[in-house]
Amino acid sequence: MAASSCIREAFGRLPDGRAVERLRLRGGDGFEVGVITWGAAVQALHAPDRDGRLADIVLGHDGLDPYVARRSFFGATVGRYANRIAGAAFTLDGVAHALAANNGPNALHGGREGFDRRLWTVEAAGGDPVPSVALSLVSPDGEEGYPGTLHARVTYALTGPTELSITFEAVTDRPTLANLTHHGFFNLAGAEQGSDILGHVLTLHADDYLPVDAGAIPLGRPAPVAGTPFDFRTAQPIGARIREAHAQLERGRGYDHNYCLAGGCAARPRLAARVEHAASGRVMELFTDQPGLQFYSGNFLDGGTPGKLGRLYRQSDGFCLEPQCWPDAPNRPDFPGARLDPGQTYRHVSIYRFSAA
Repeated sequence: MAASSCIREAFGRLPDGRAVERLRLRGGDGFEVGVITWGAAVQALHAPDRDGRLADIVLGHDGLDPYVARRSFFGATVGRYANRIAGAAFTLDGVAHALAANNGPNALHGGREGFDRRLWTVEAAGGDPVPSVALSLVSPDGEEGYPGTLHARVTYALTGPTELSITFEAVTDRPTLANLTHHGFFNLAGAEQGSDILGHVLTLHADDYLPVDAGAIPLGRPAPVAGTPFDFRTAQPIGARIREAHAQLERGRGYDHNYCLAGGCAARPRLAARVEHAASGRVMELFTDQPGLQFYSGNFLDGGTPGKLGRLYRQSDGFCLEPQCWPDAPNRPDFPGARLDPGQTYRHVSIYRFSAA
């Protein structure tokens, strides 16, 4: 078994000359996670199959330039508010706040230049007691229309032999919103294989989901998954019902919906989803303390930018499971809230545990 470590290396320079680093968190038997400071993104994740063969199981790029040239969210940290806010506006304590509209009339993933488009600072990195890196970012008052200066921090740590823990934290000097998430695109077959994820078998522990309008804004209260193609309470291939004539599948060109996890915001991470890939035996289990999980089946991957090894990522070449608050919660008092006040600490912990069967 190889020794655990954290290796720092250059990953390129931004157009303005600032250096971007990659930090490689190395666990036992080859398990490794590469994190870049641009967007605090997971650039690579190598996990073994049932025979111990390693593969990089996340979509992304081999170098920096494509990350900068096109906003694809591959592996990125998303904020200040992940997912959508209707009409790119919300009211807090009687004060209306206009946000940058970057998804039709709505705000998506923090606006035009969200946290995924920022260079984060390495606060700490090392291999003791476990390989980890902590990255920080200051979002000034008024950035993208959000009130308050937000000090954000994300820590990636290998907390098990093949386990990645991601902890988001934030504090503010004014009442504001905080809803950060990890936007990894996974393909358990290996990103270099060029195969889609429709045969991956998904179990998702949620009785309800949020139907959406044409702009992907929730229509109303949660709806039961029972009797619909959105029911993954028992294991189902992702592609088994993705082409059924269901209005919600038509609207999203597949799955791009928030699942309402039982218990809302939890005191500690609980099992939310499990994904299996039969050919390799790789299994990913996701534990989170968040109230929602956005399941996205890669519907809008369009082959527009070459990915790793020069491969073009096309529809359903990767899936996302994004733990977060519910979309448009700032405009929906009946949804779990995303408010953060001075003196409070926003905290979100999600754990990605890999194994092979």
